[in-house]
Amino acid sequence: MRIVHIDSGRQLGGGQWQVLRLLGGLREHGCESILMAQAPLAELAAKEGFPVEKVSRRIPAADLVHAHDARAHTLAAVFSRRPLIVARRVAFPIKQGWLSRWKYRRASHFIAVSQFVARILMDAGIPPCKISIVHDGVPLLPLSSRDGPVLEMVKNASNLEQDLLHARLLVYLSEAEGLGSGALLGMSAGVPVIASRVGGLPEAIQDGVNGILTSNDPTQVAACVARLESDPQQAARLGANARLTIEERFTVERMVDDTLSVYRRILNA
Repeated sequence: MRIVHIDSGRQLGGGQWQVLRLLGGLREHGCESILMAQAPLAELAAKEGFPVEKVSRRIPAADLVHAHDARAHTLAAVFSRRPLIVARRVAFPIKQGWLSRWKYRRASHFIAVSQFVARILMDAGIPPCKISIVHDGVPLLPLSSRDGPVLEMVKNASNLEQDLLHARLLVYLSEAEGLGSGALLGMSAGVPVIASRVGGLPEAIQDGVNGILTSNDPTQVAACVARLESDPQQAARLGANARLTIEERFTVERMVDDTLSVYRRILNA
């Protein structure tokens, strides 16, 4: 199987890390991947031995094309005639202009990062049969020593995995979230996560079981932090359950297997 992946992002955010992990997993399954991307993702992929090309109108021949963001979706819809898989990771509504409606009809199938995102697609008129939910996958990190600071998640943080080695808590606040791969990384390290009750985050975090969900009100957020700081046993329990959640539902291997199942279903249709 030969897949062209297109990602037009200019930063190394959660989506770009998912692309890189997907490429590695597909290679282990014997699939050939070509990545069309920009720095810094292109540079990292090239260092790992993947064929990399610039994002352009000339899309290489392949069995299918996997577009990983909105601009990639447009390019593939216009310039490729191969089956098109579109990853949808964001939590905002889909535009209803004529170009948007056309390019969404052009896609063979959509991969939604969460049930929340899948509902956004359905609200835009995408048939449920054309949507599969594939959660983000994150590596199993070393368990945090939890003798360091309380971390507040910053979008596109390049050193989050390093910072999690000693984090006591991770505060992950957002106005809109498809799923929250940064929160998943915190959970992977066994760090108790306090996260906004928005978007797809409640699909990973069960309040009081493997993390804490909160409004974005500063007073409530501060109260959640104080609650866990004053109860280390509860914090440890949440962190252990969070790690177990990652092992059971959000591994890189599961993300790759679920994506590969979508590819095979589309190619065999």
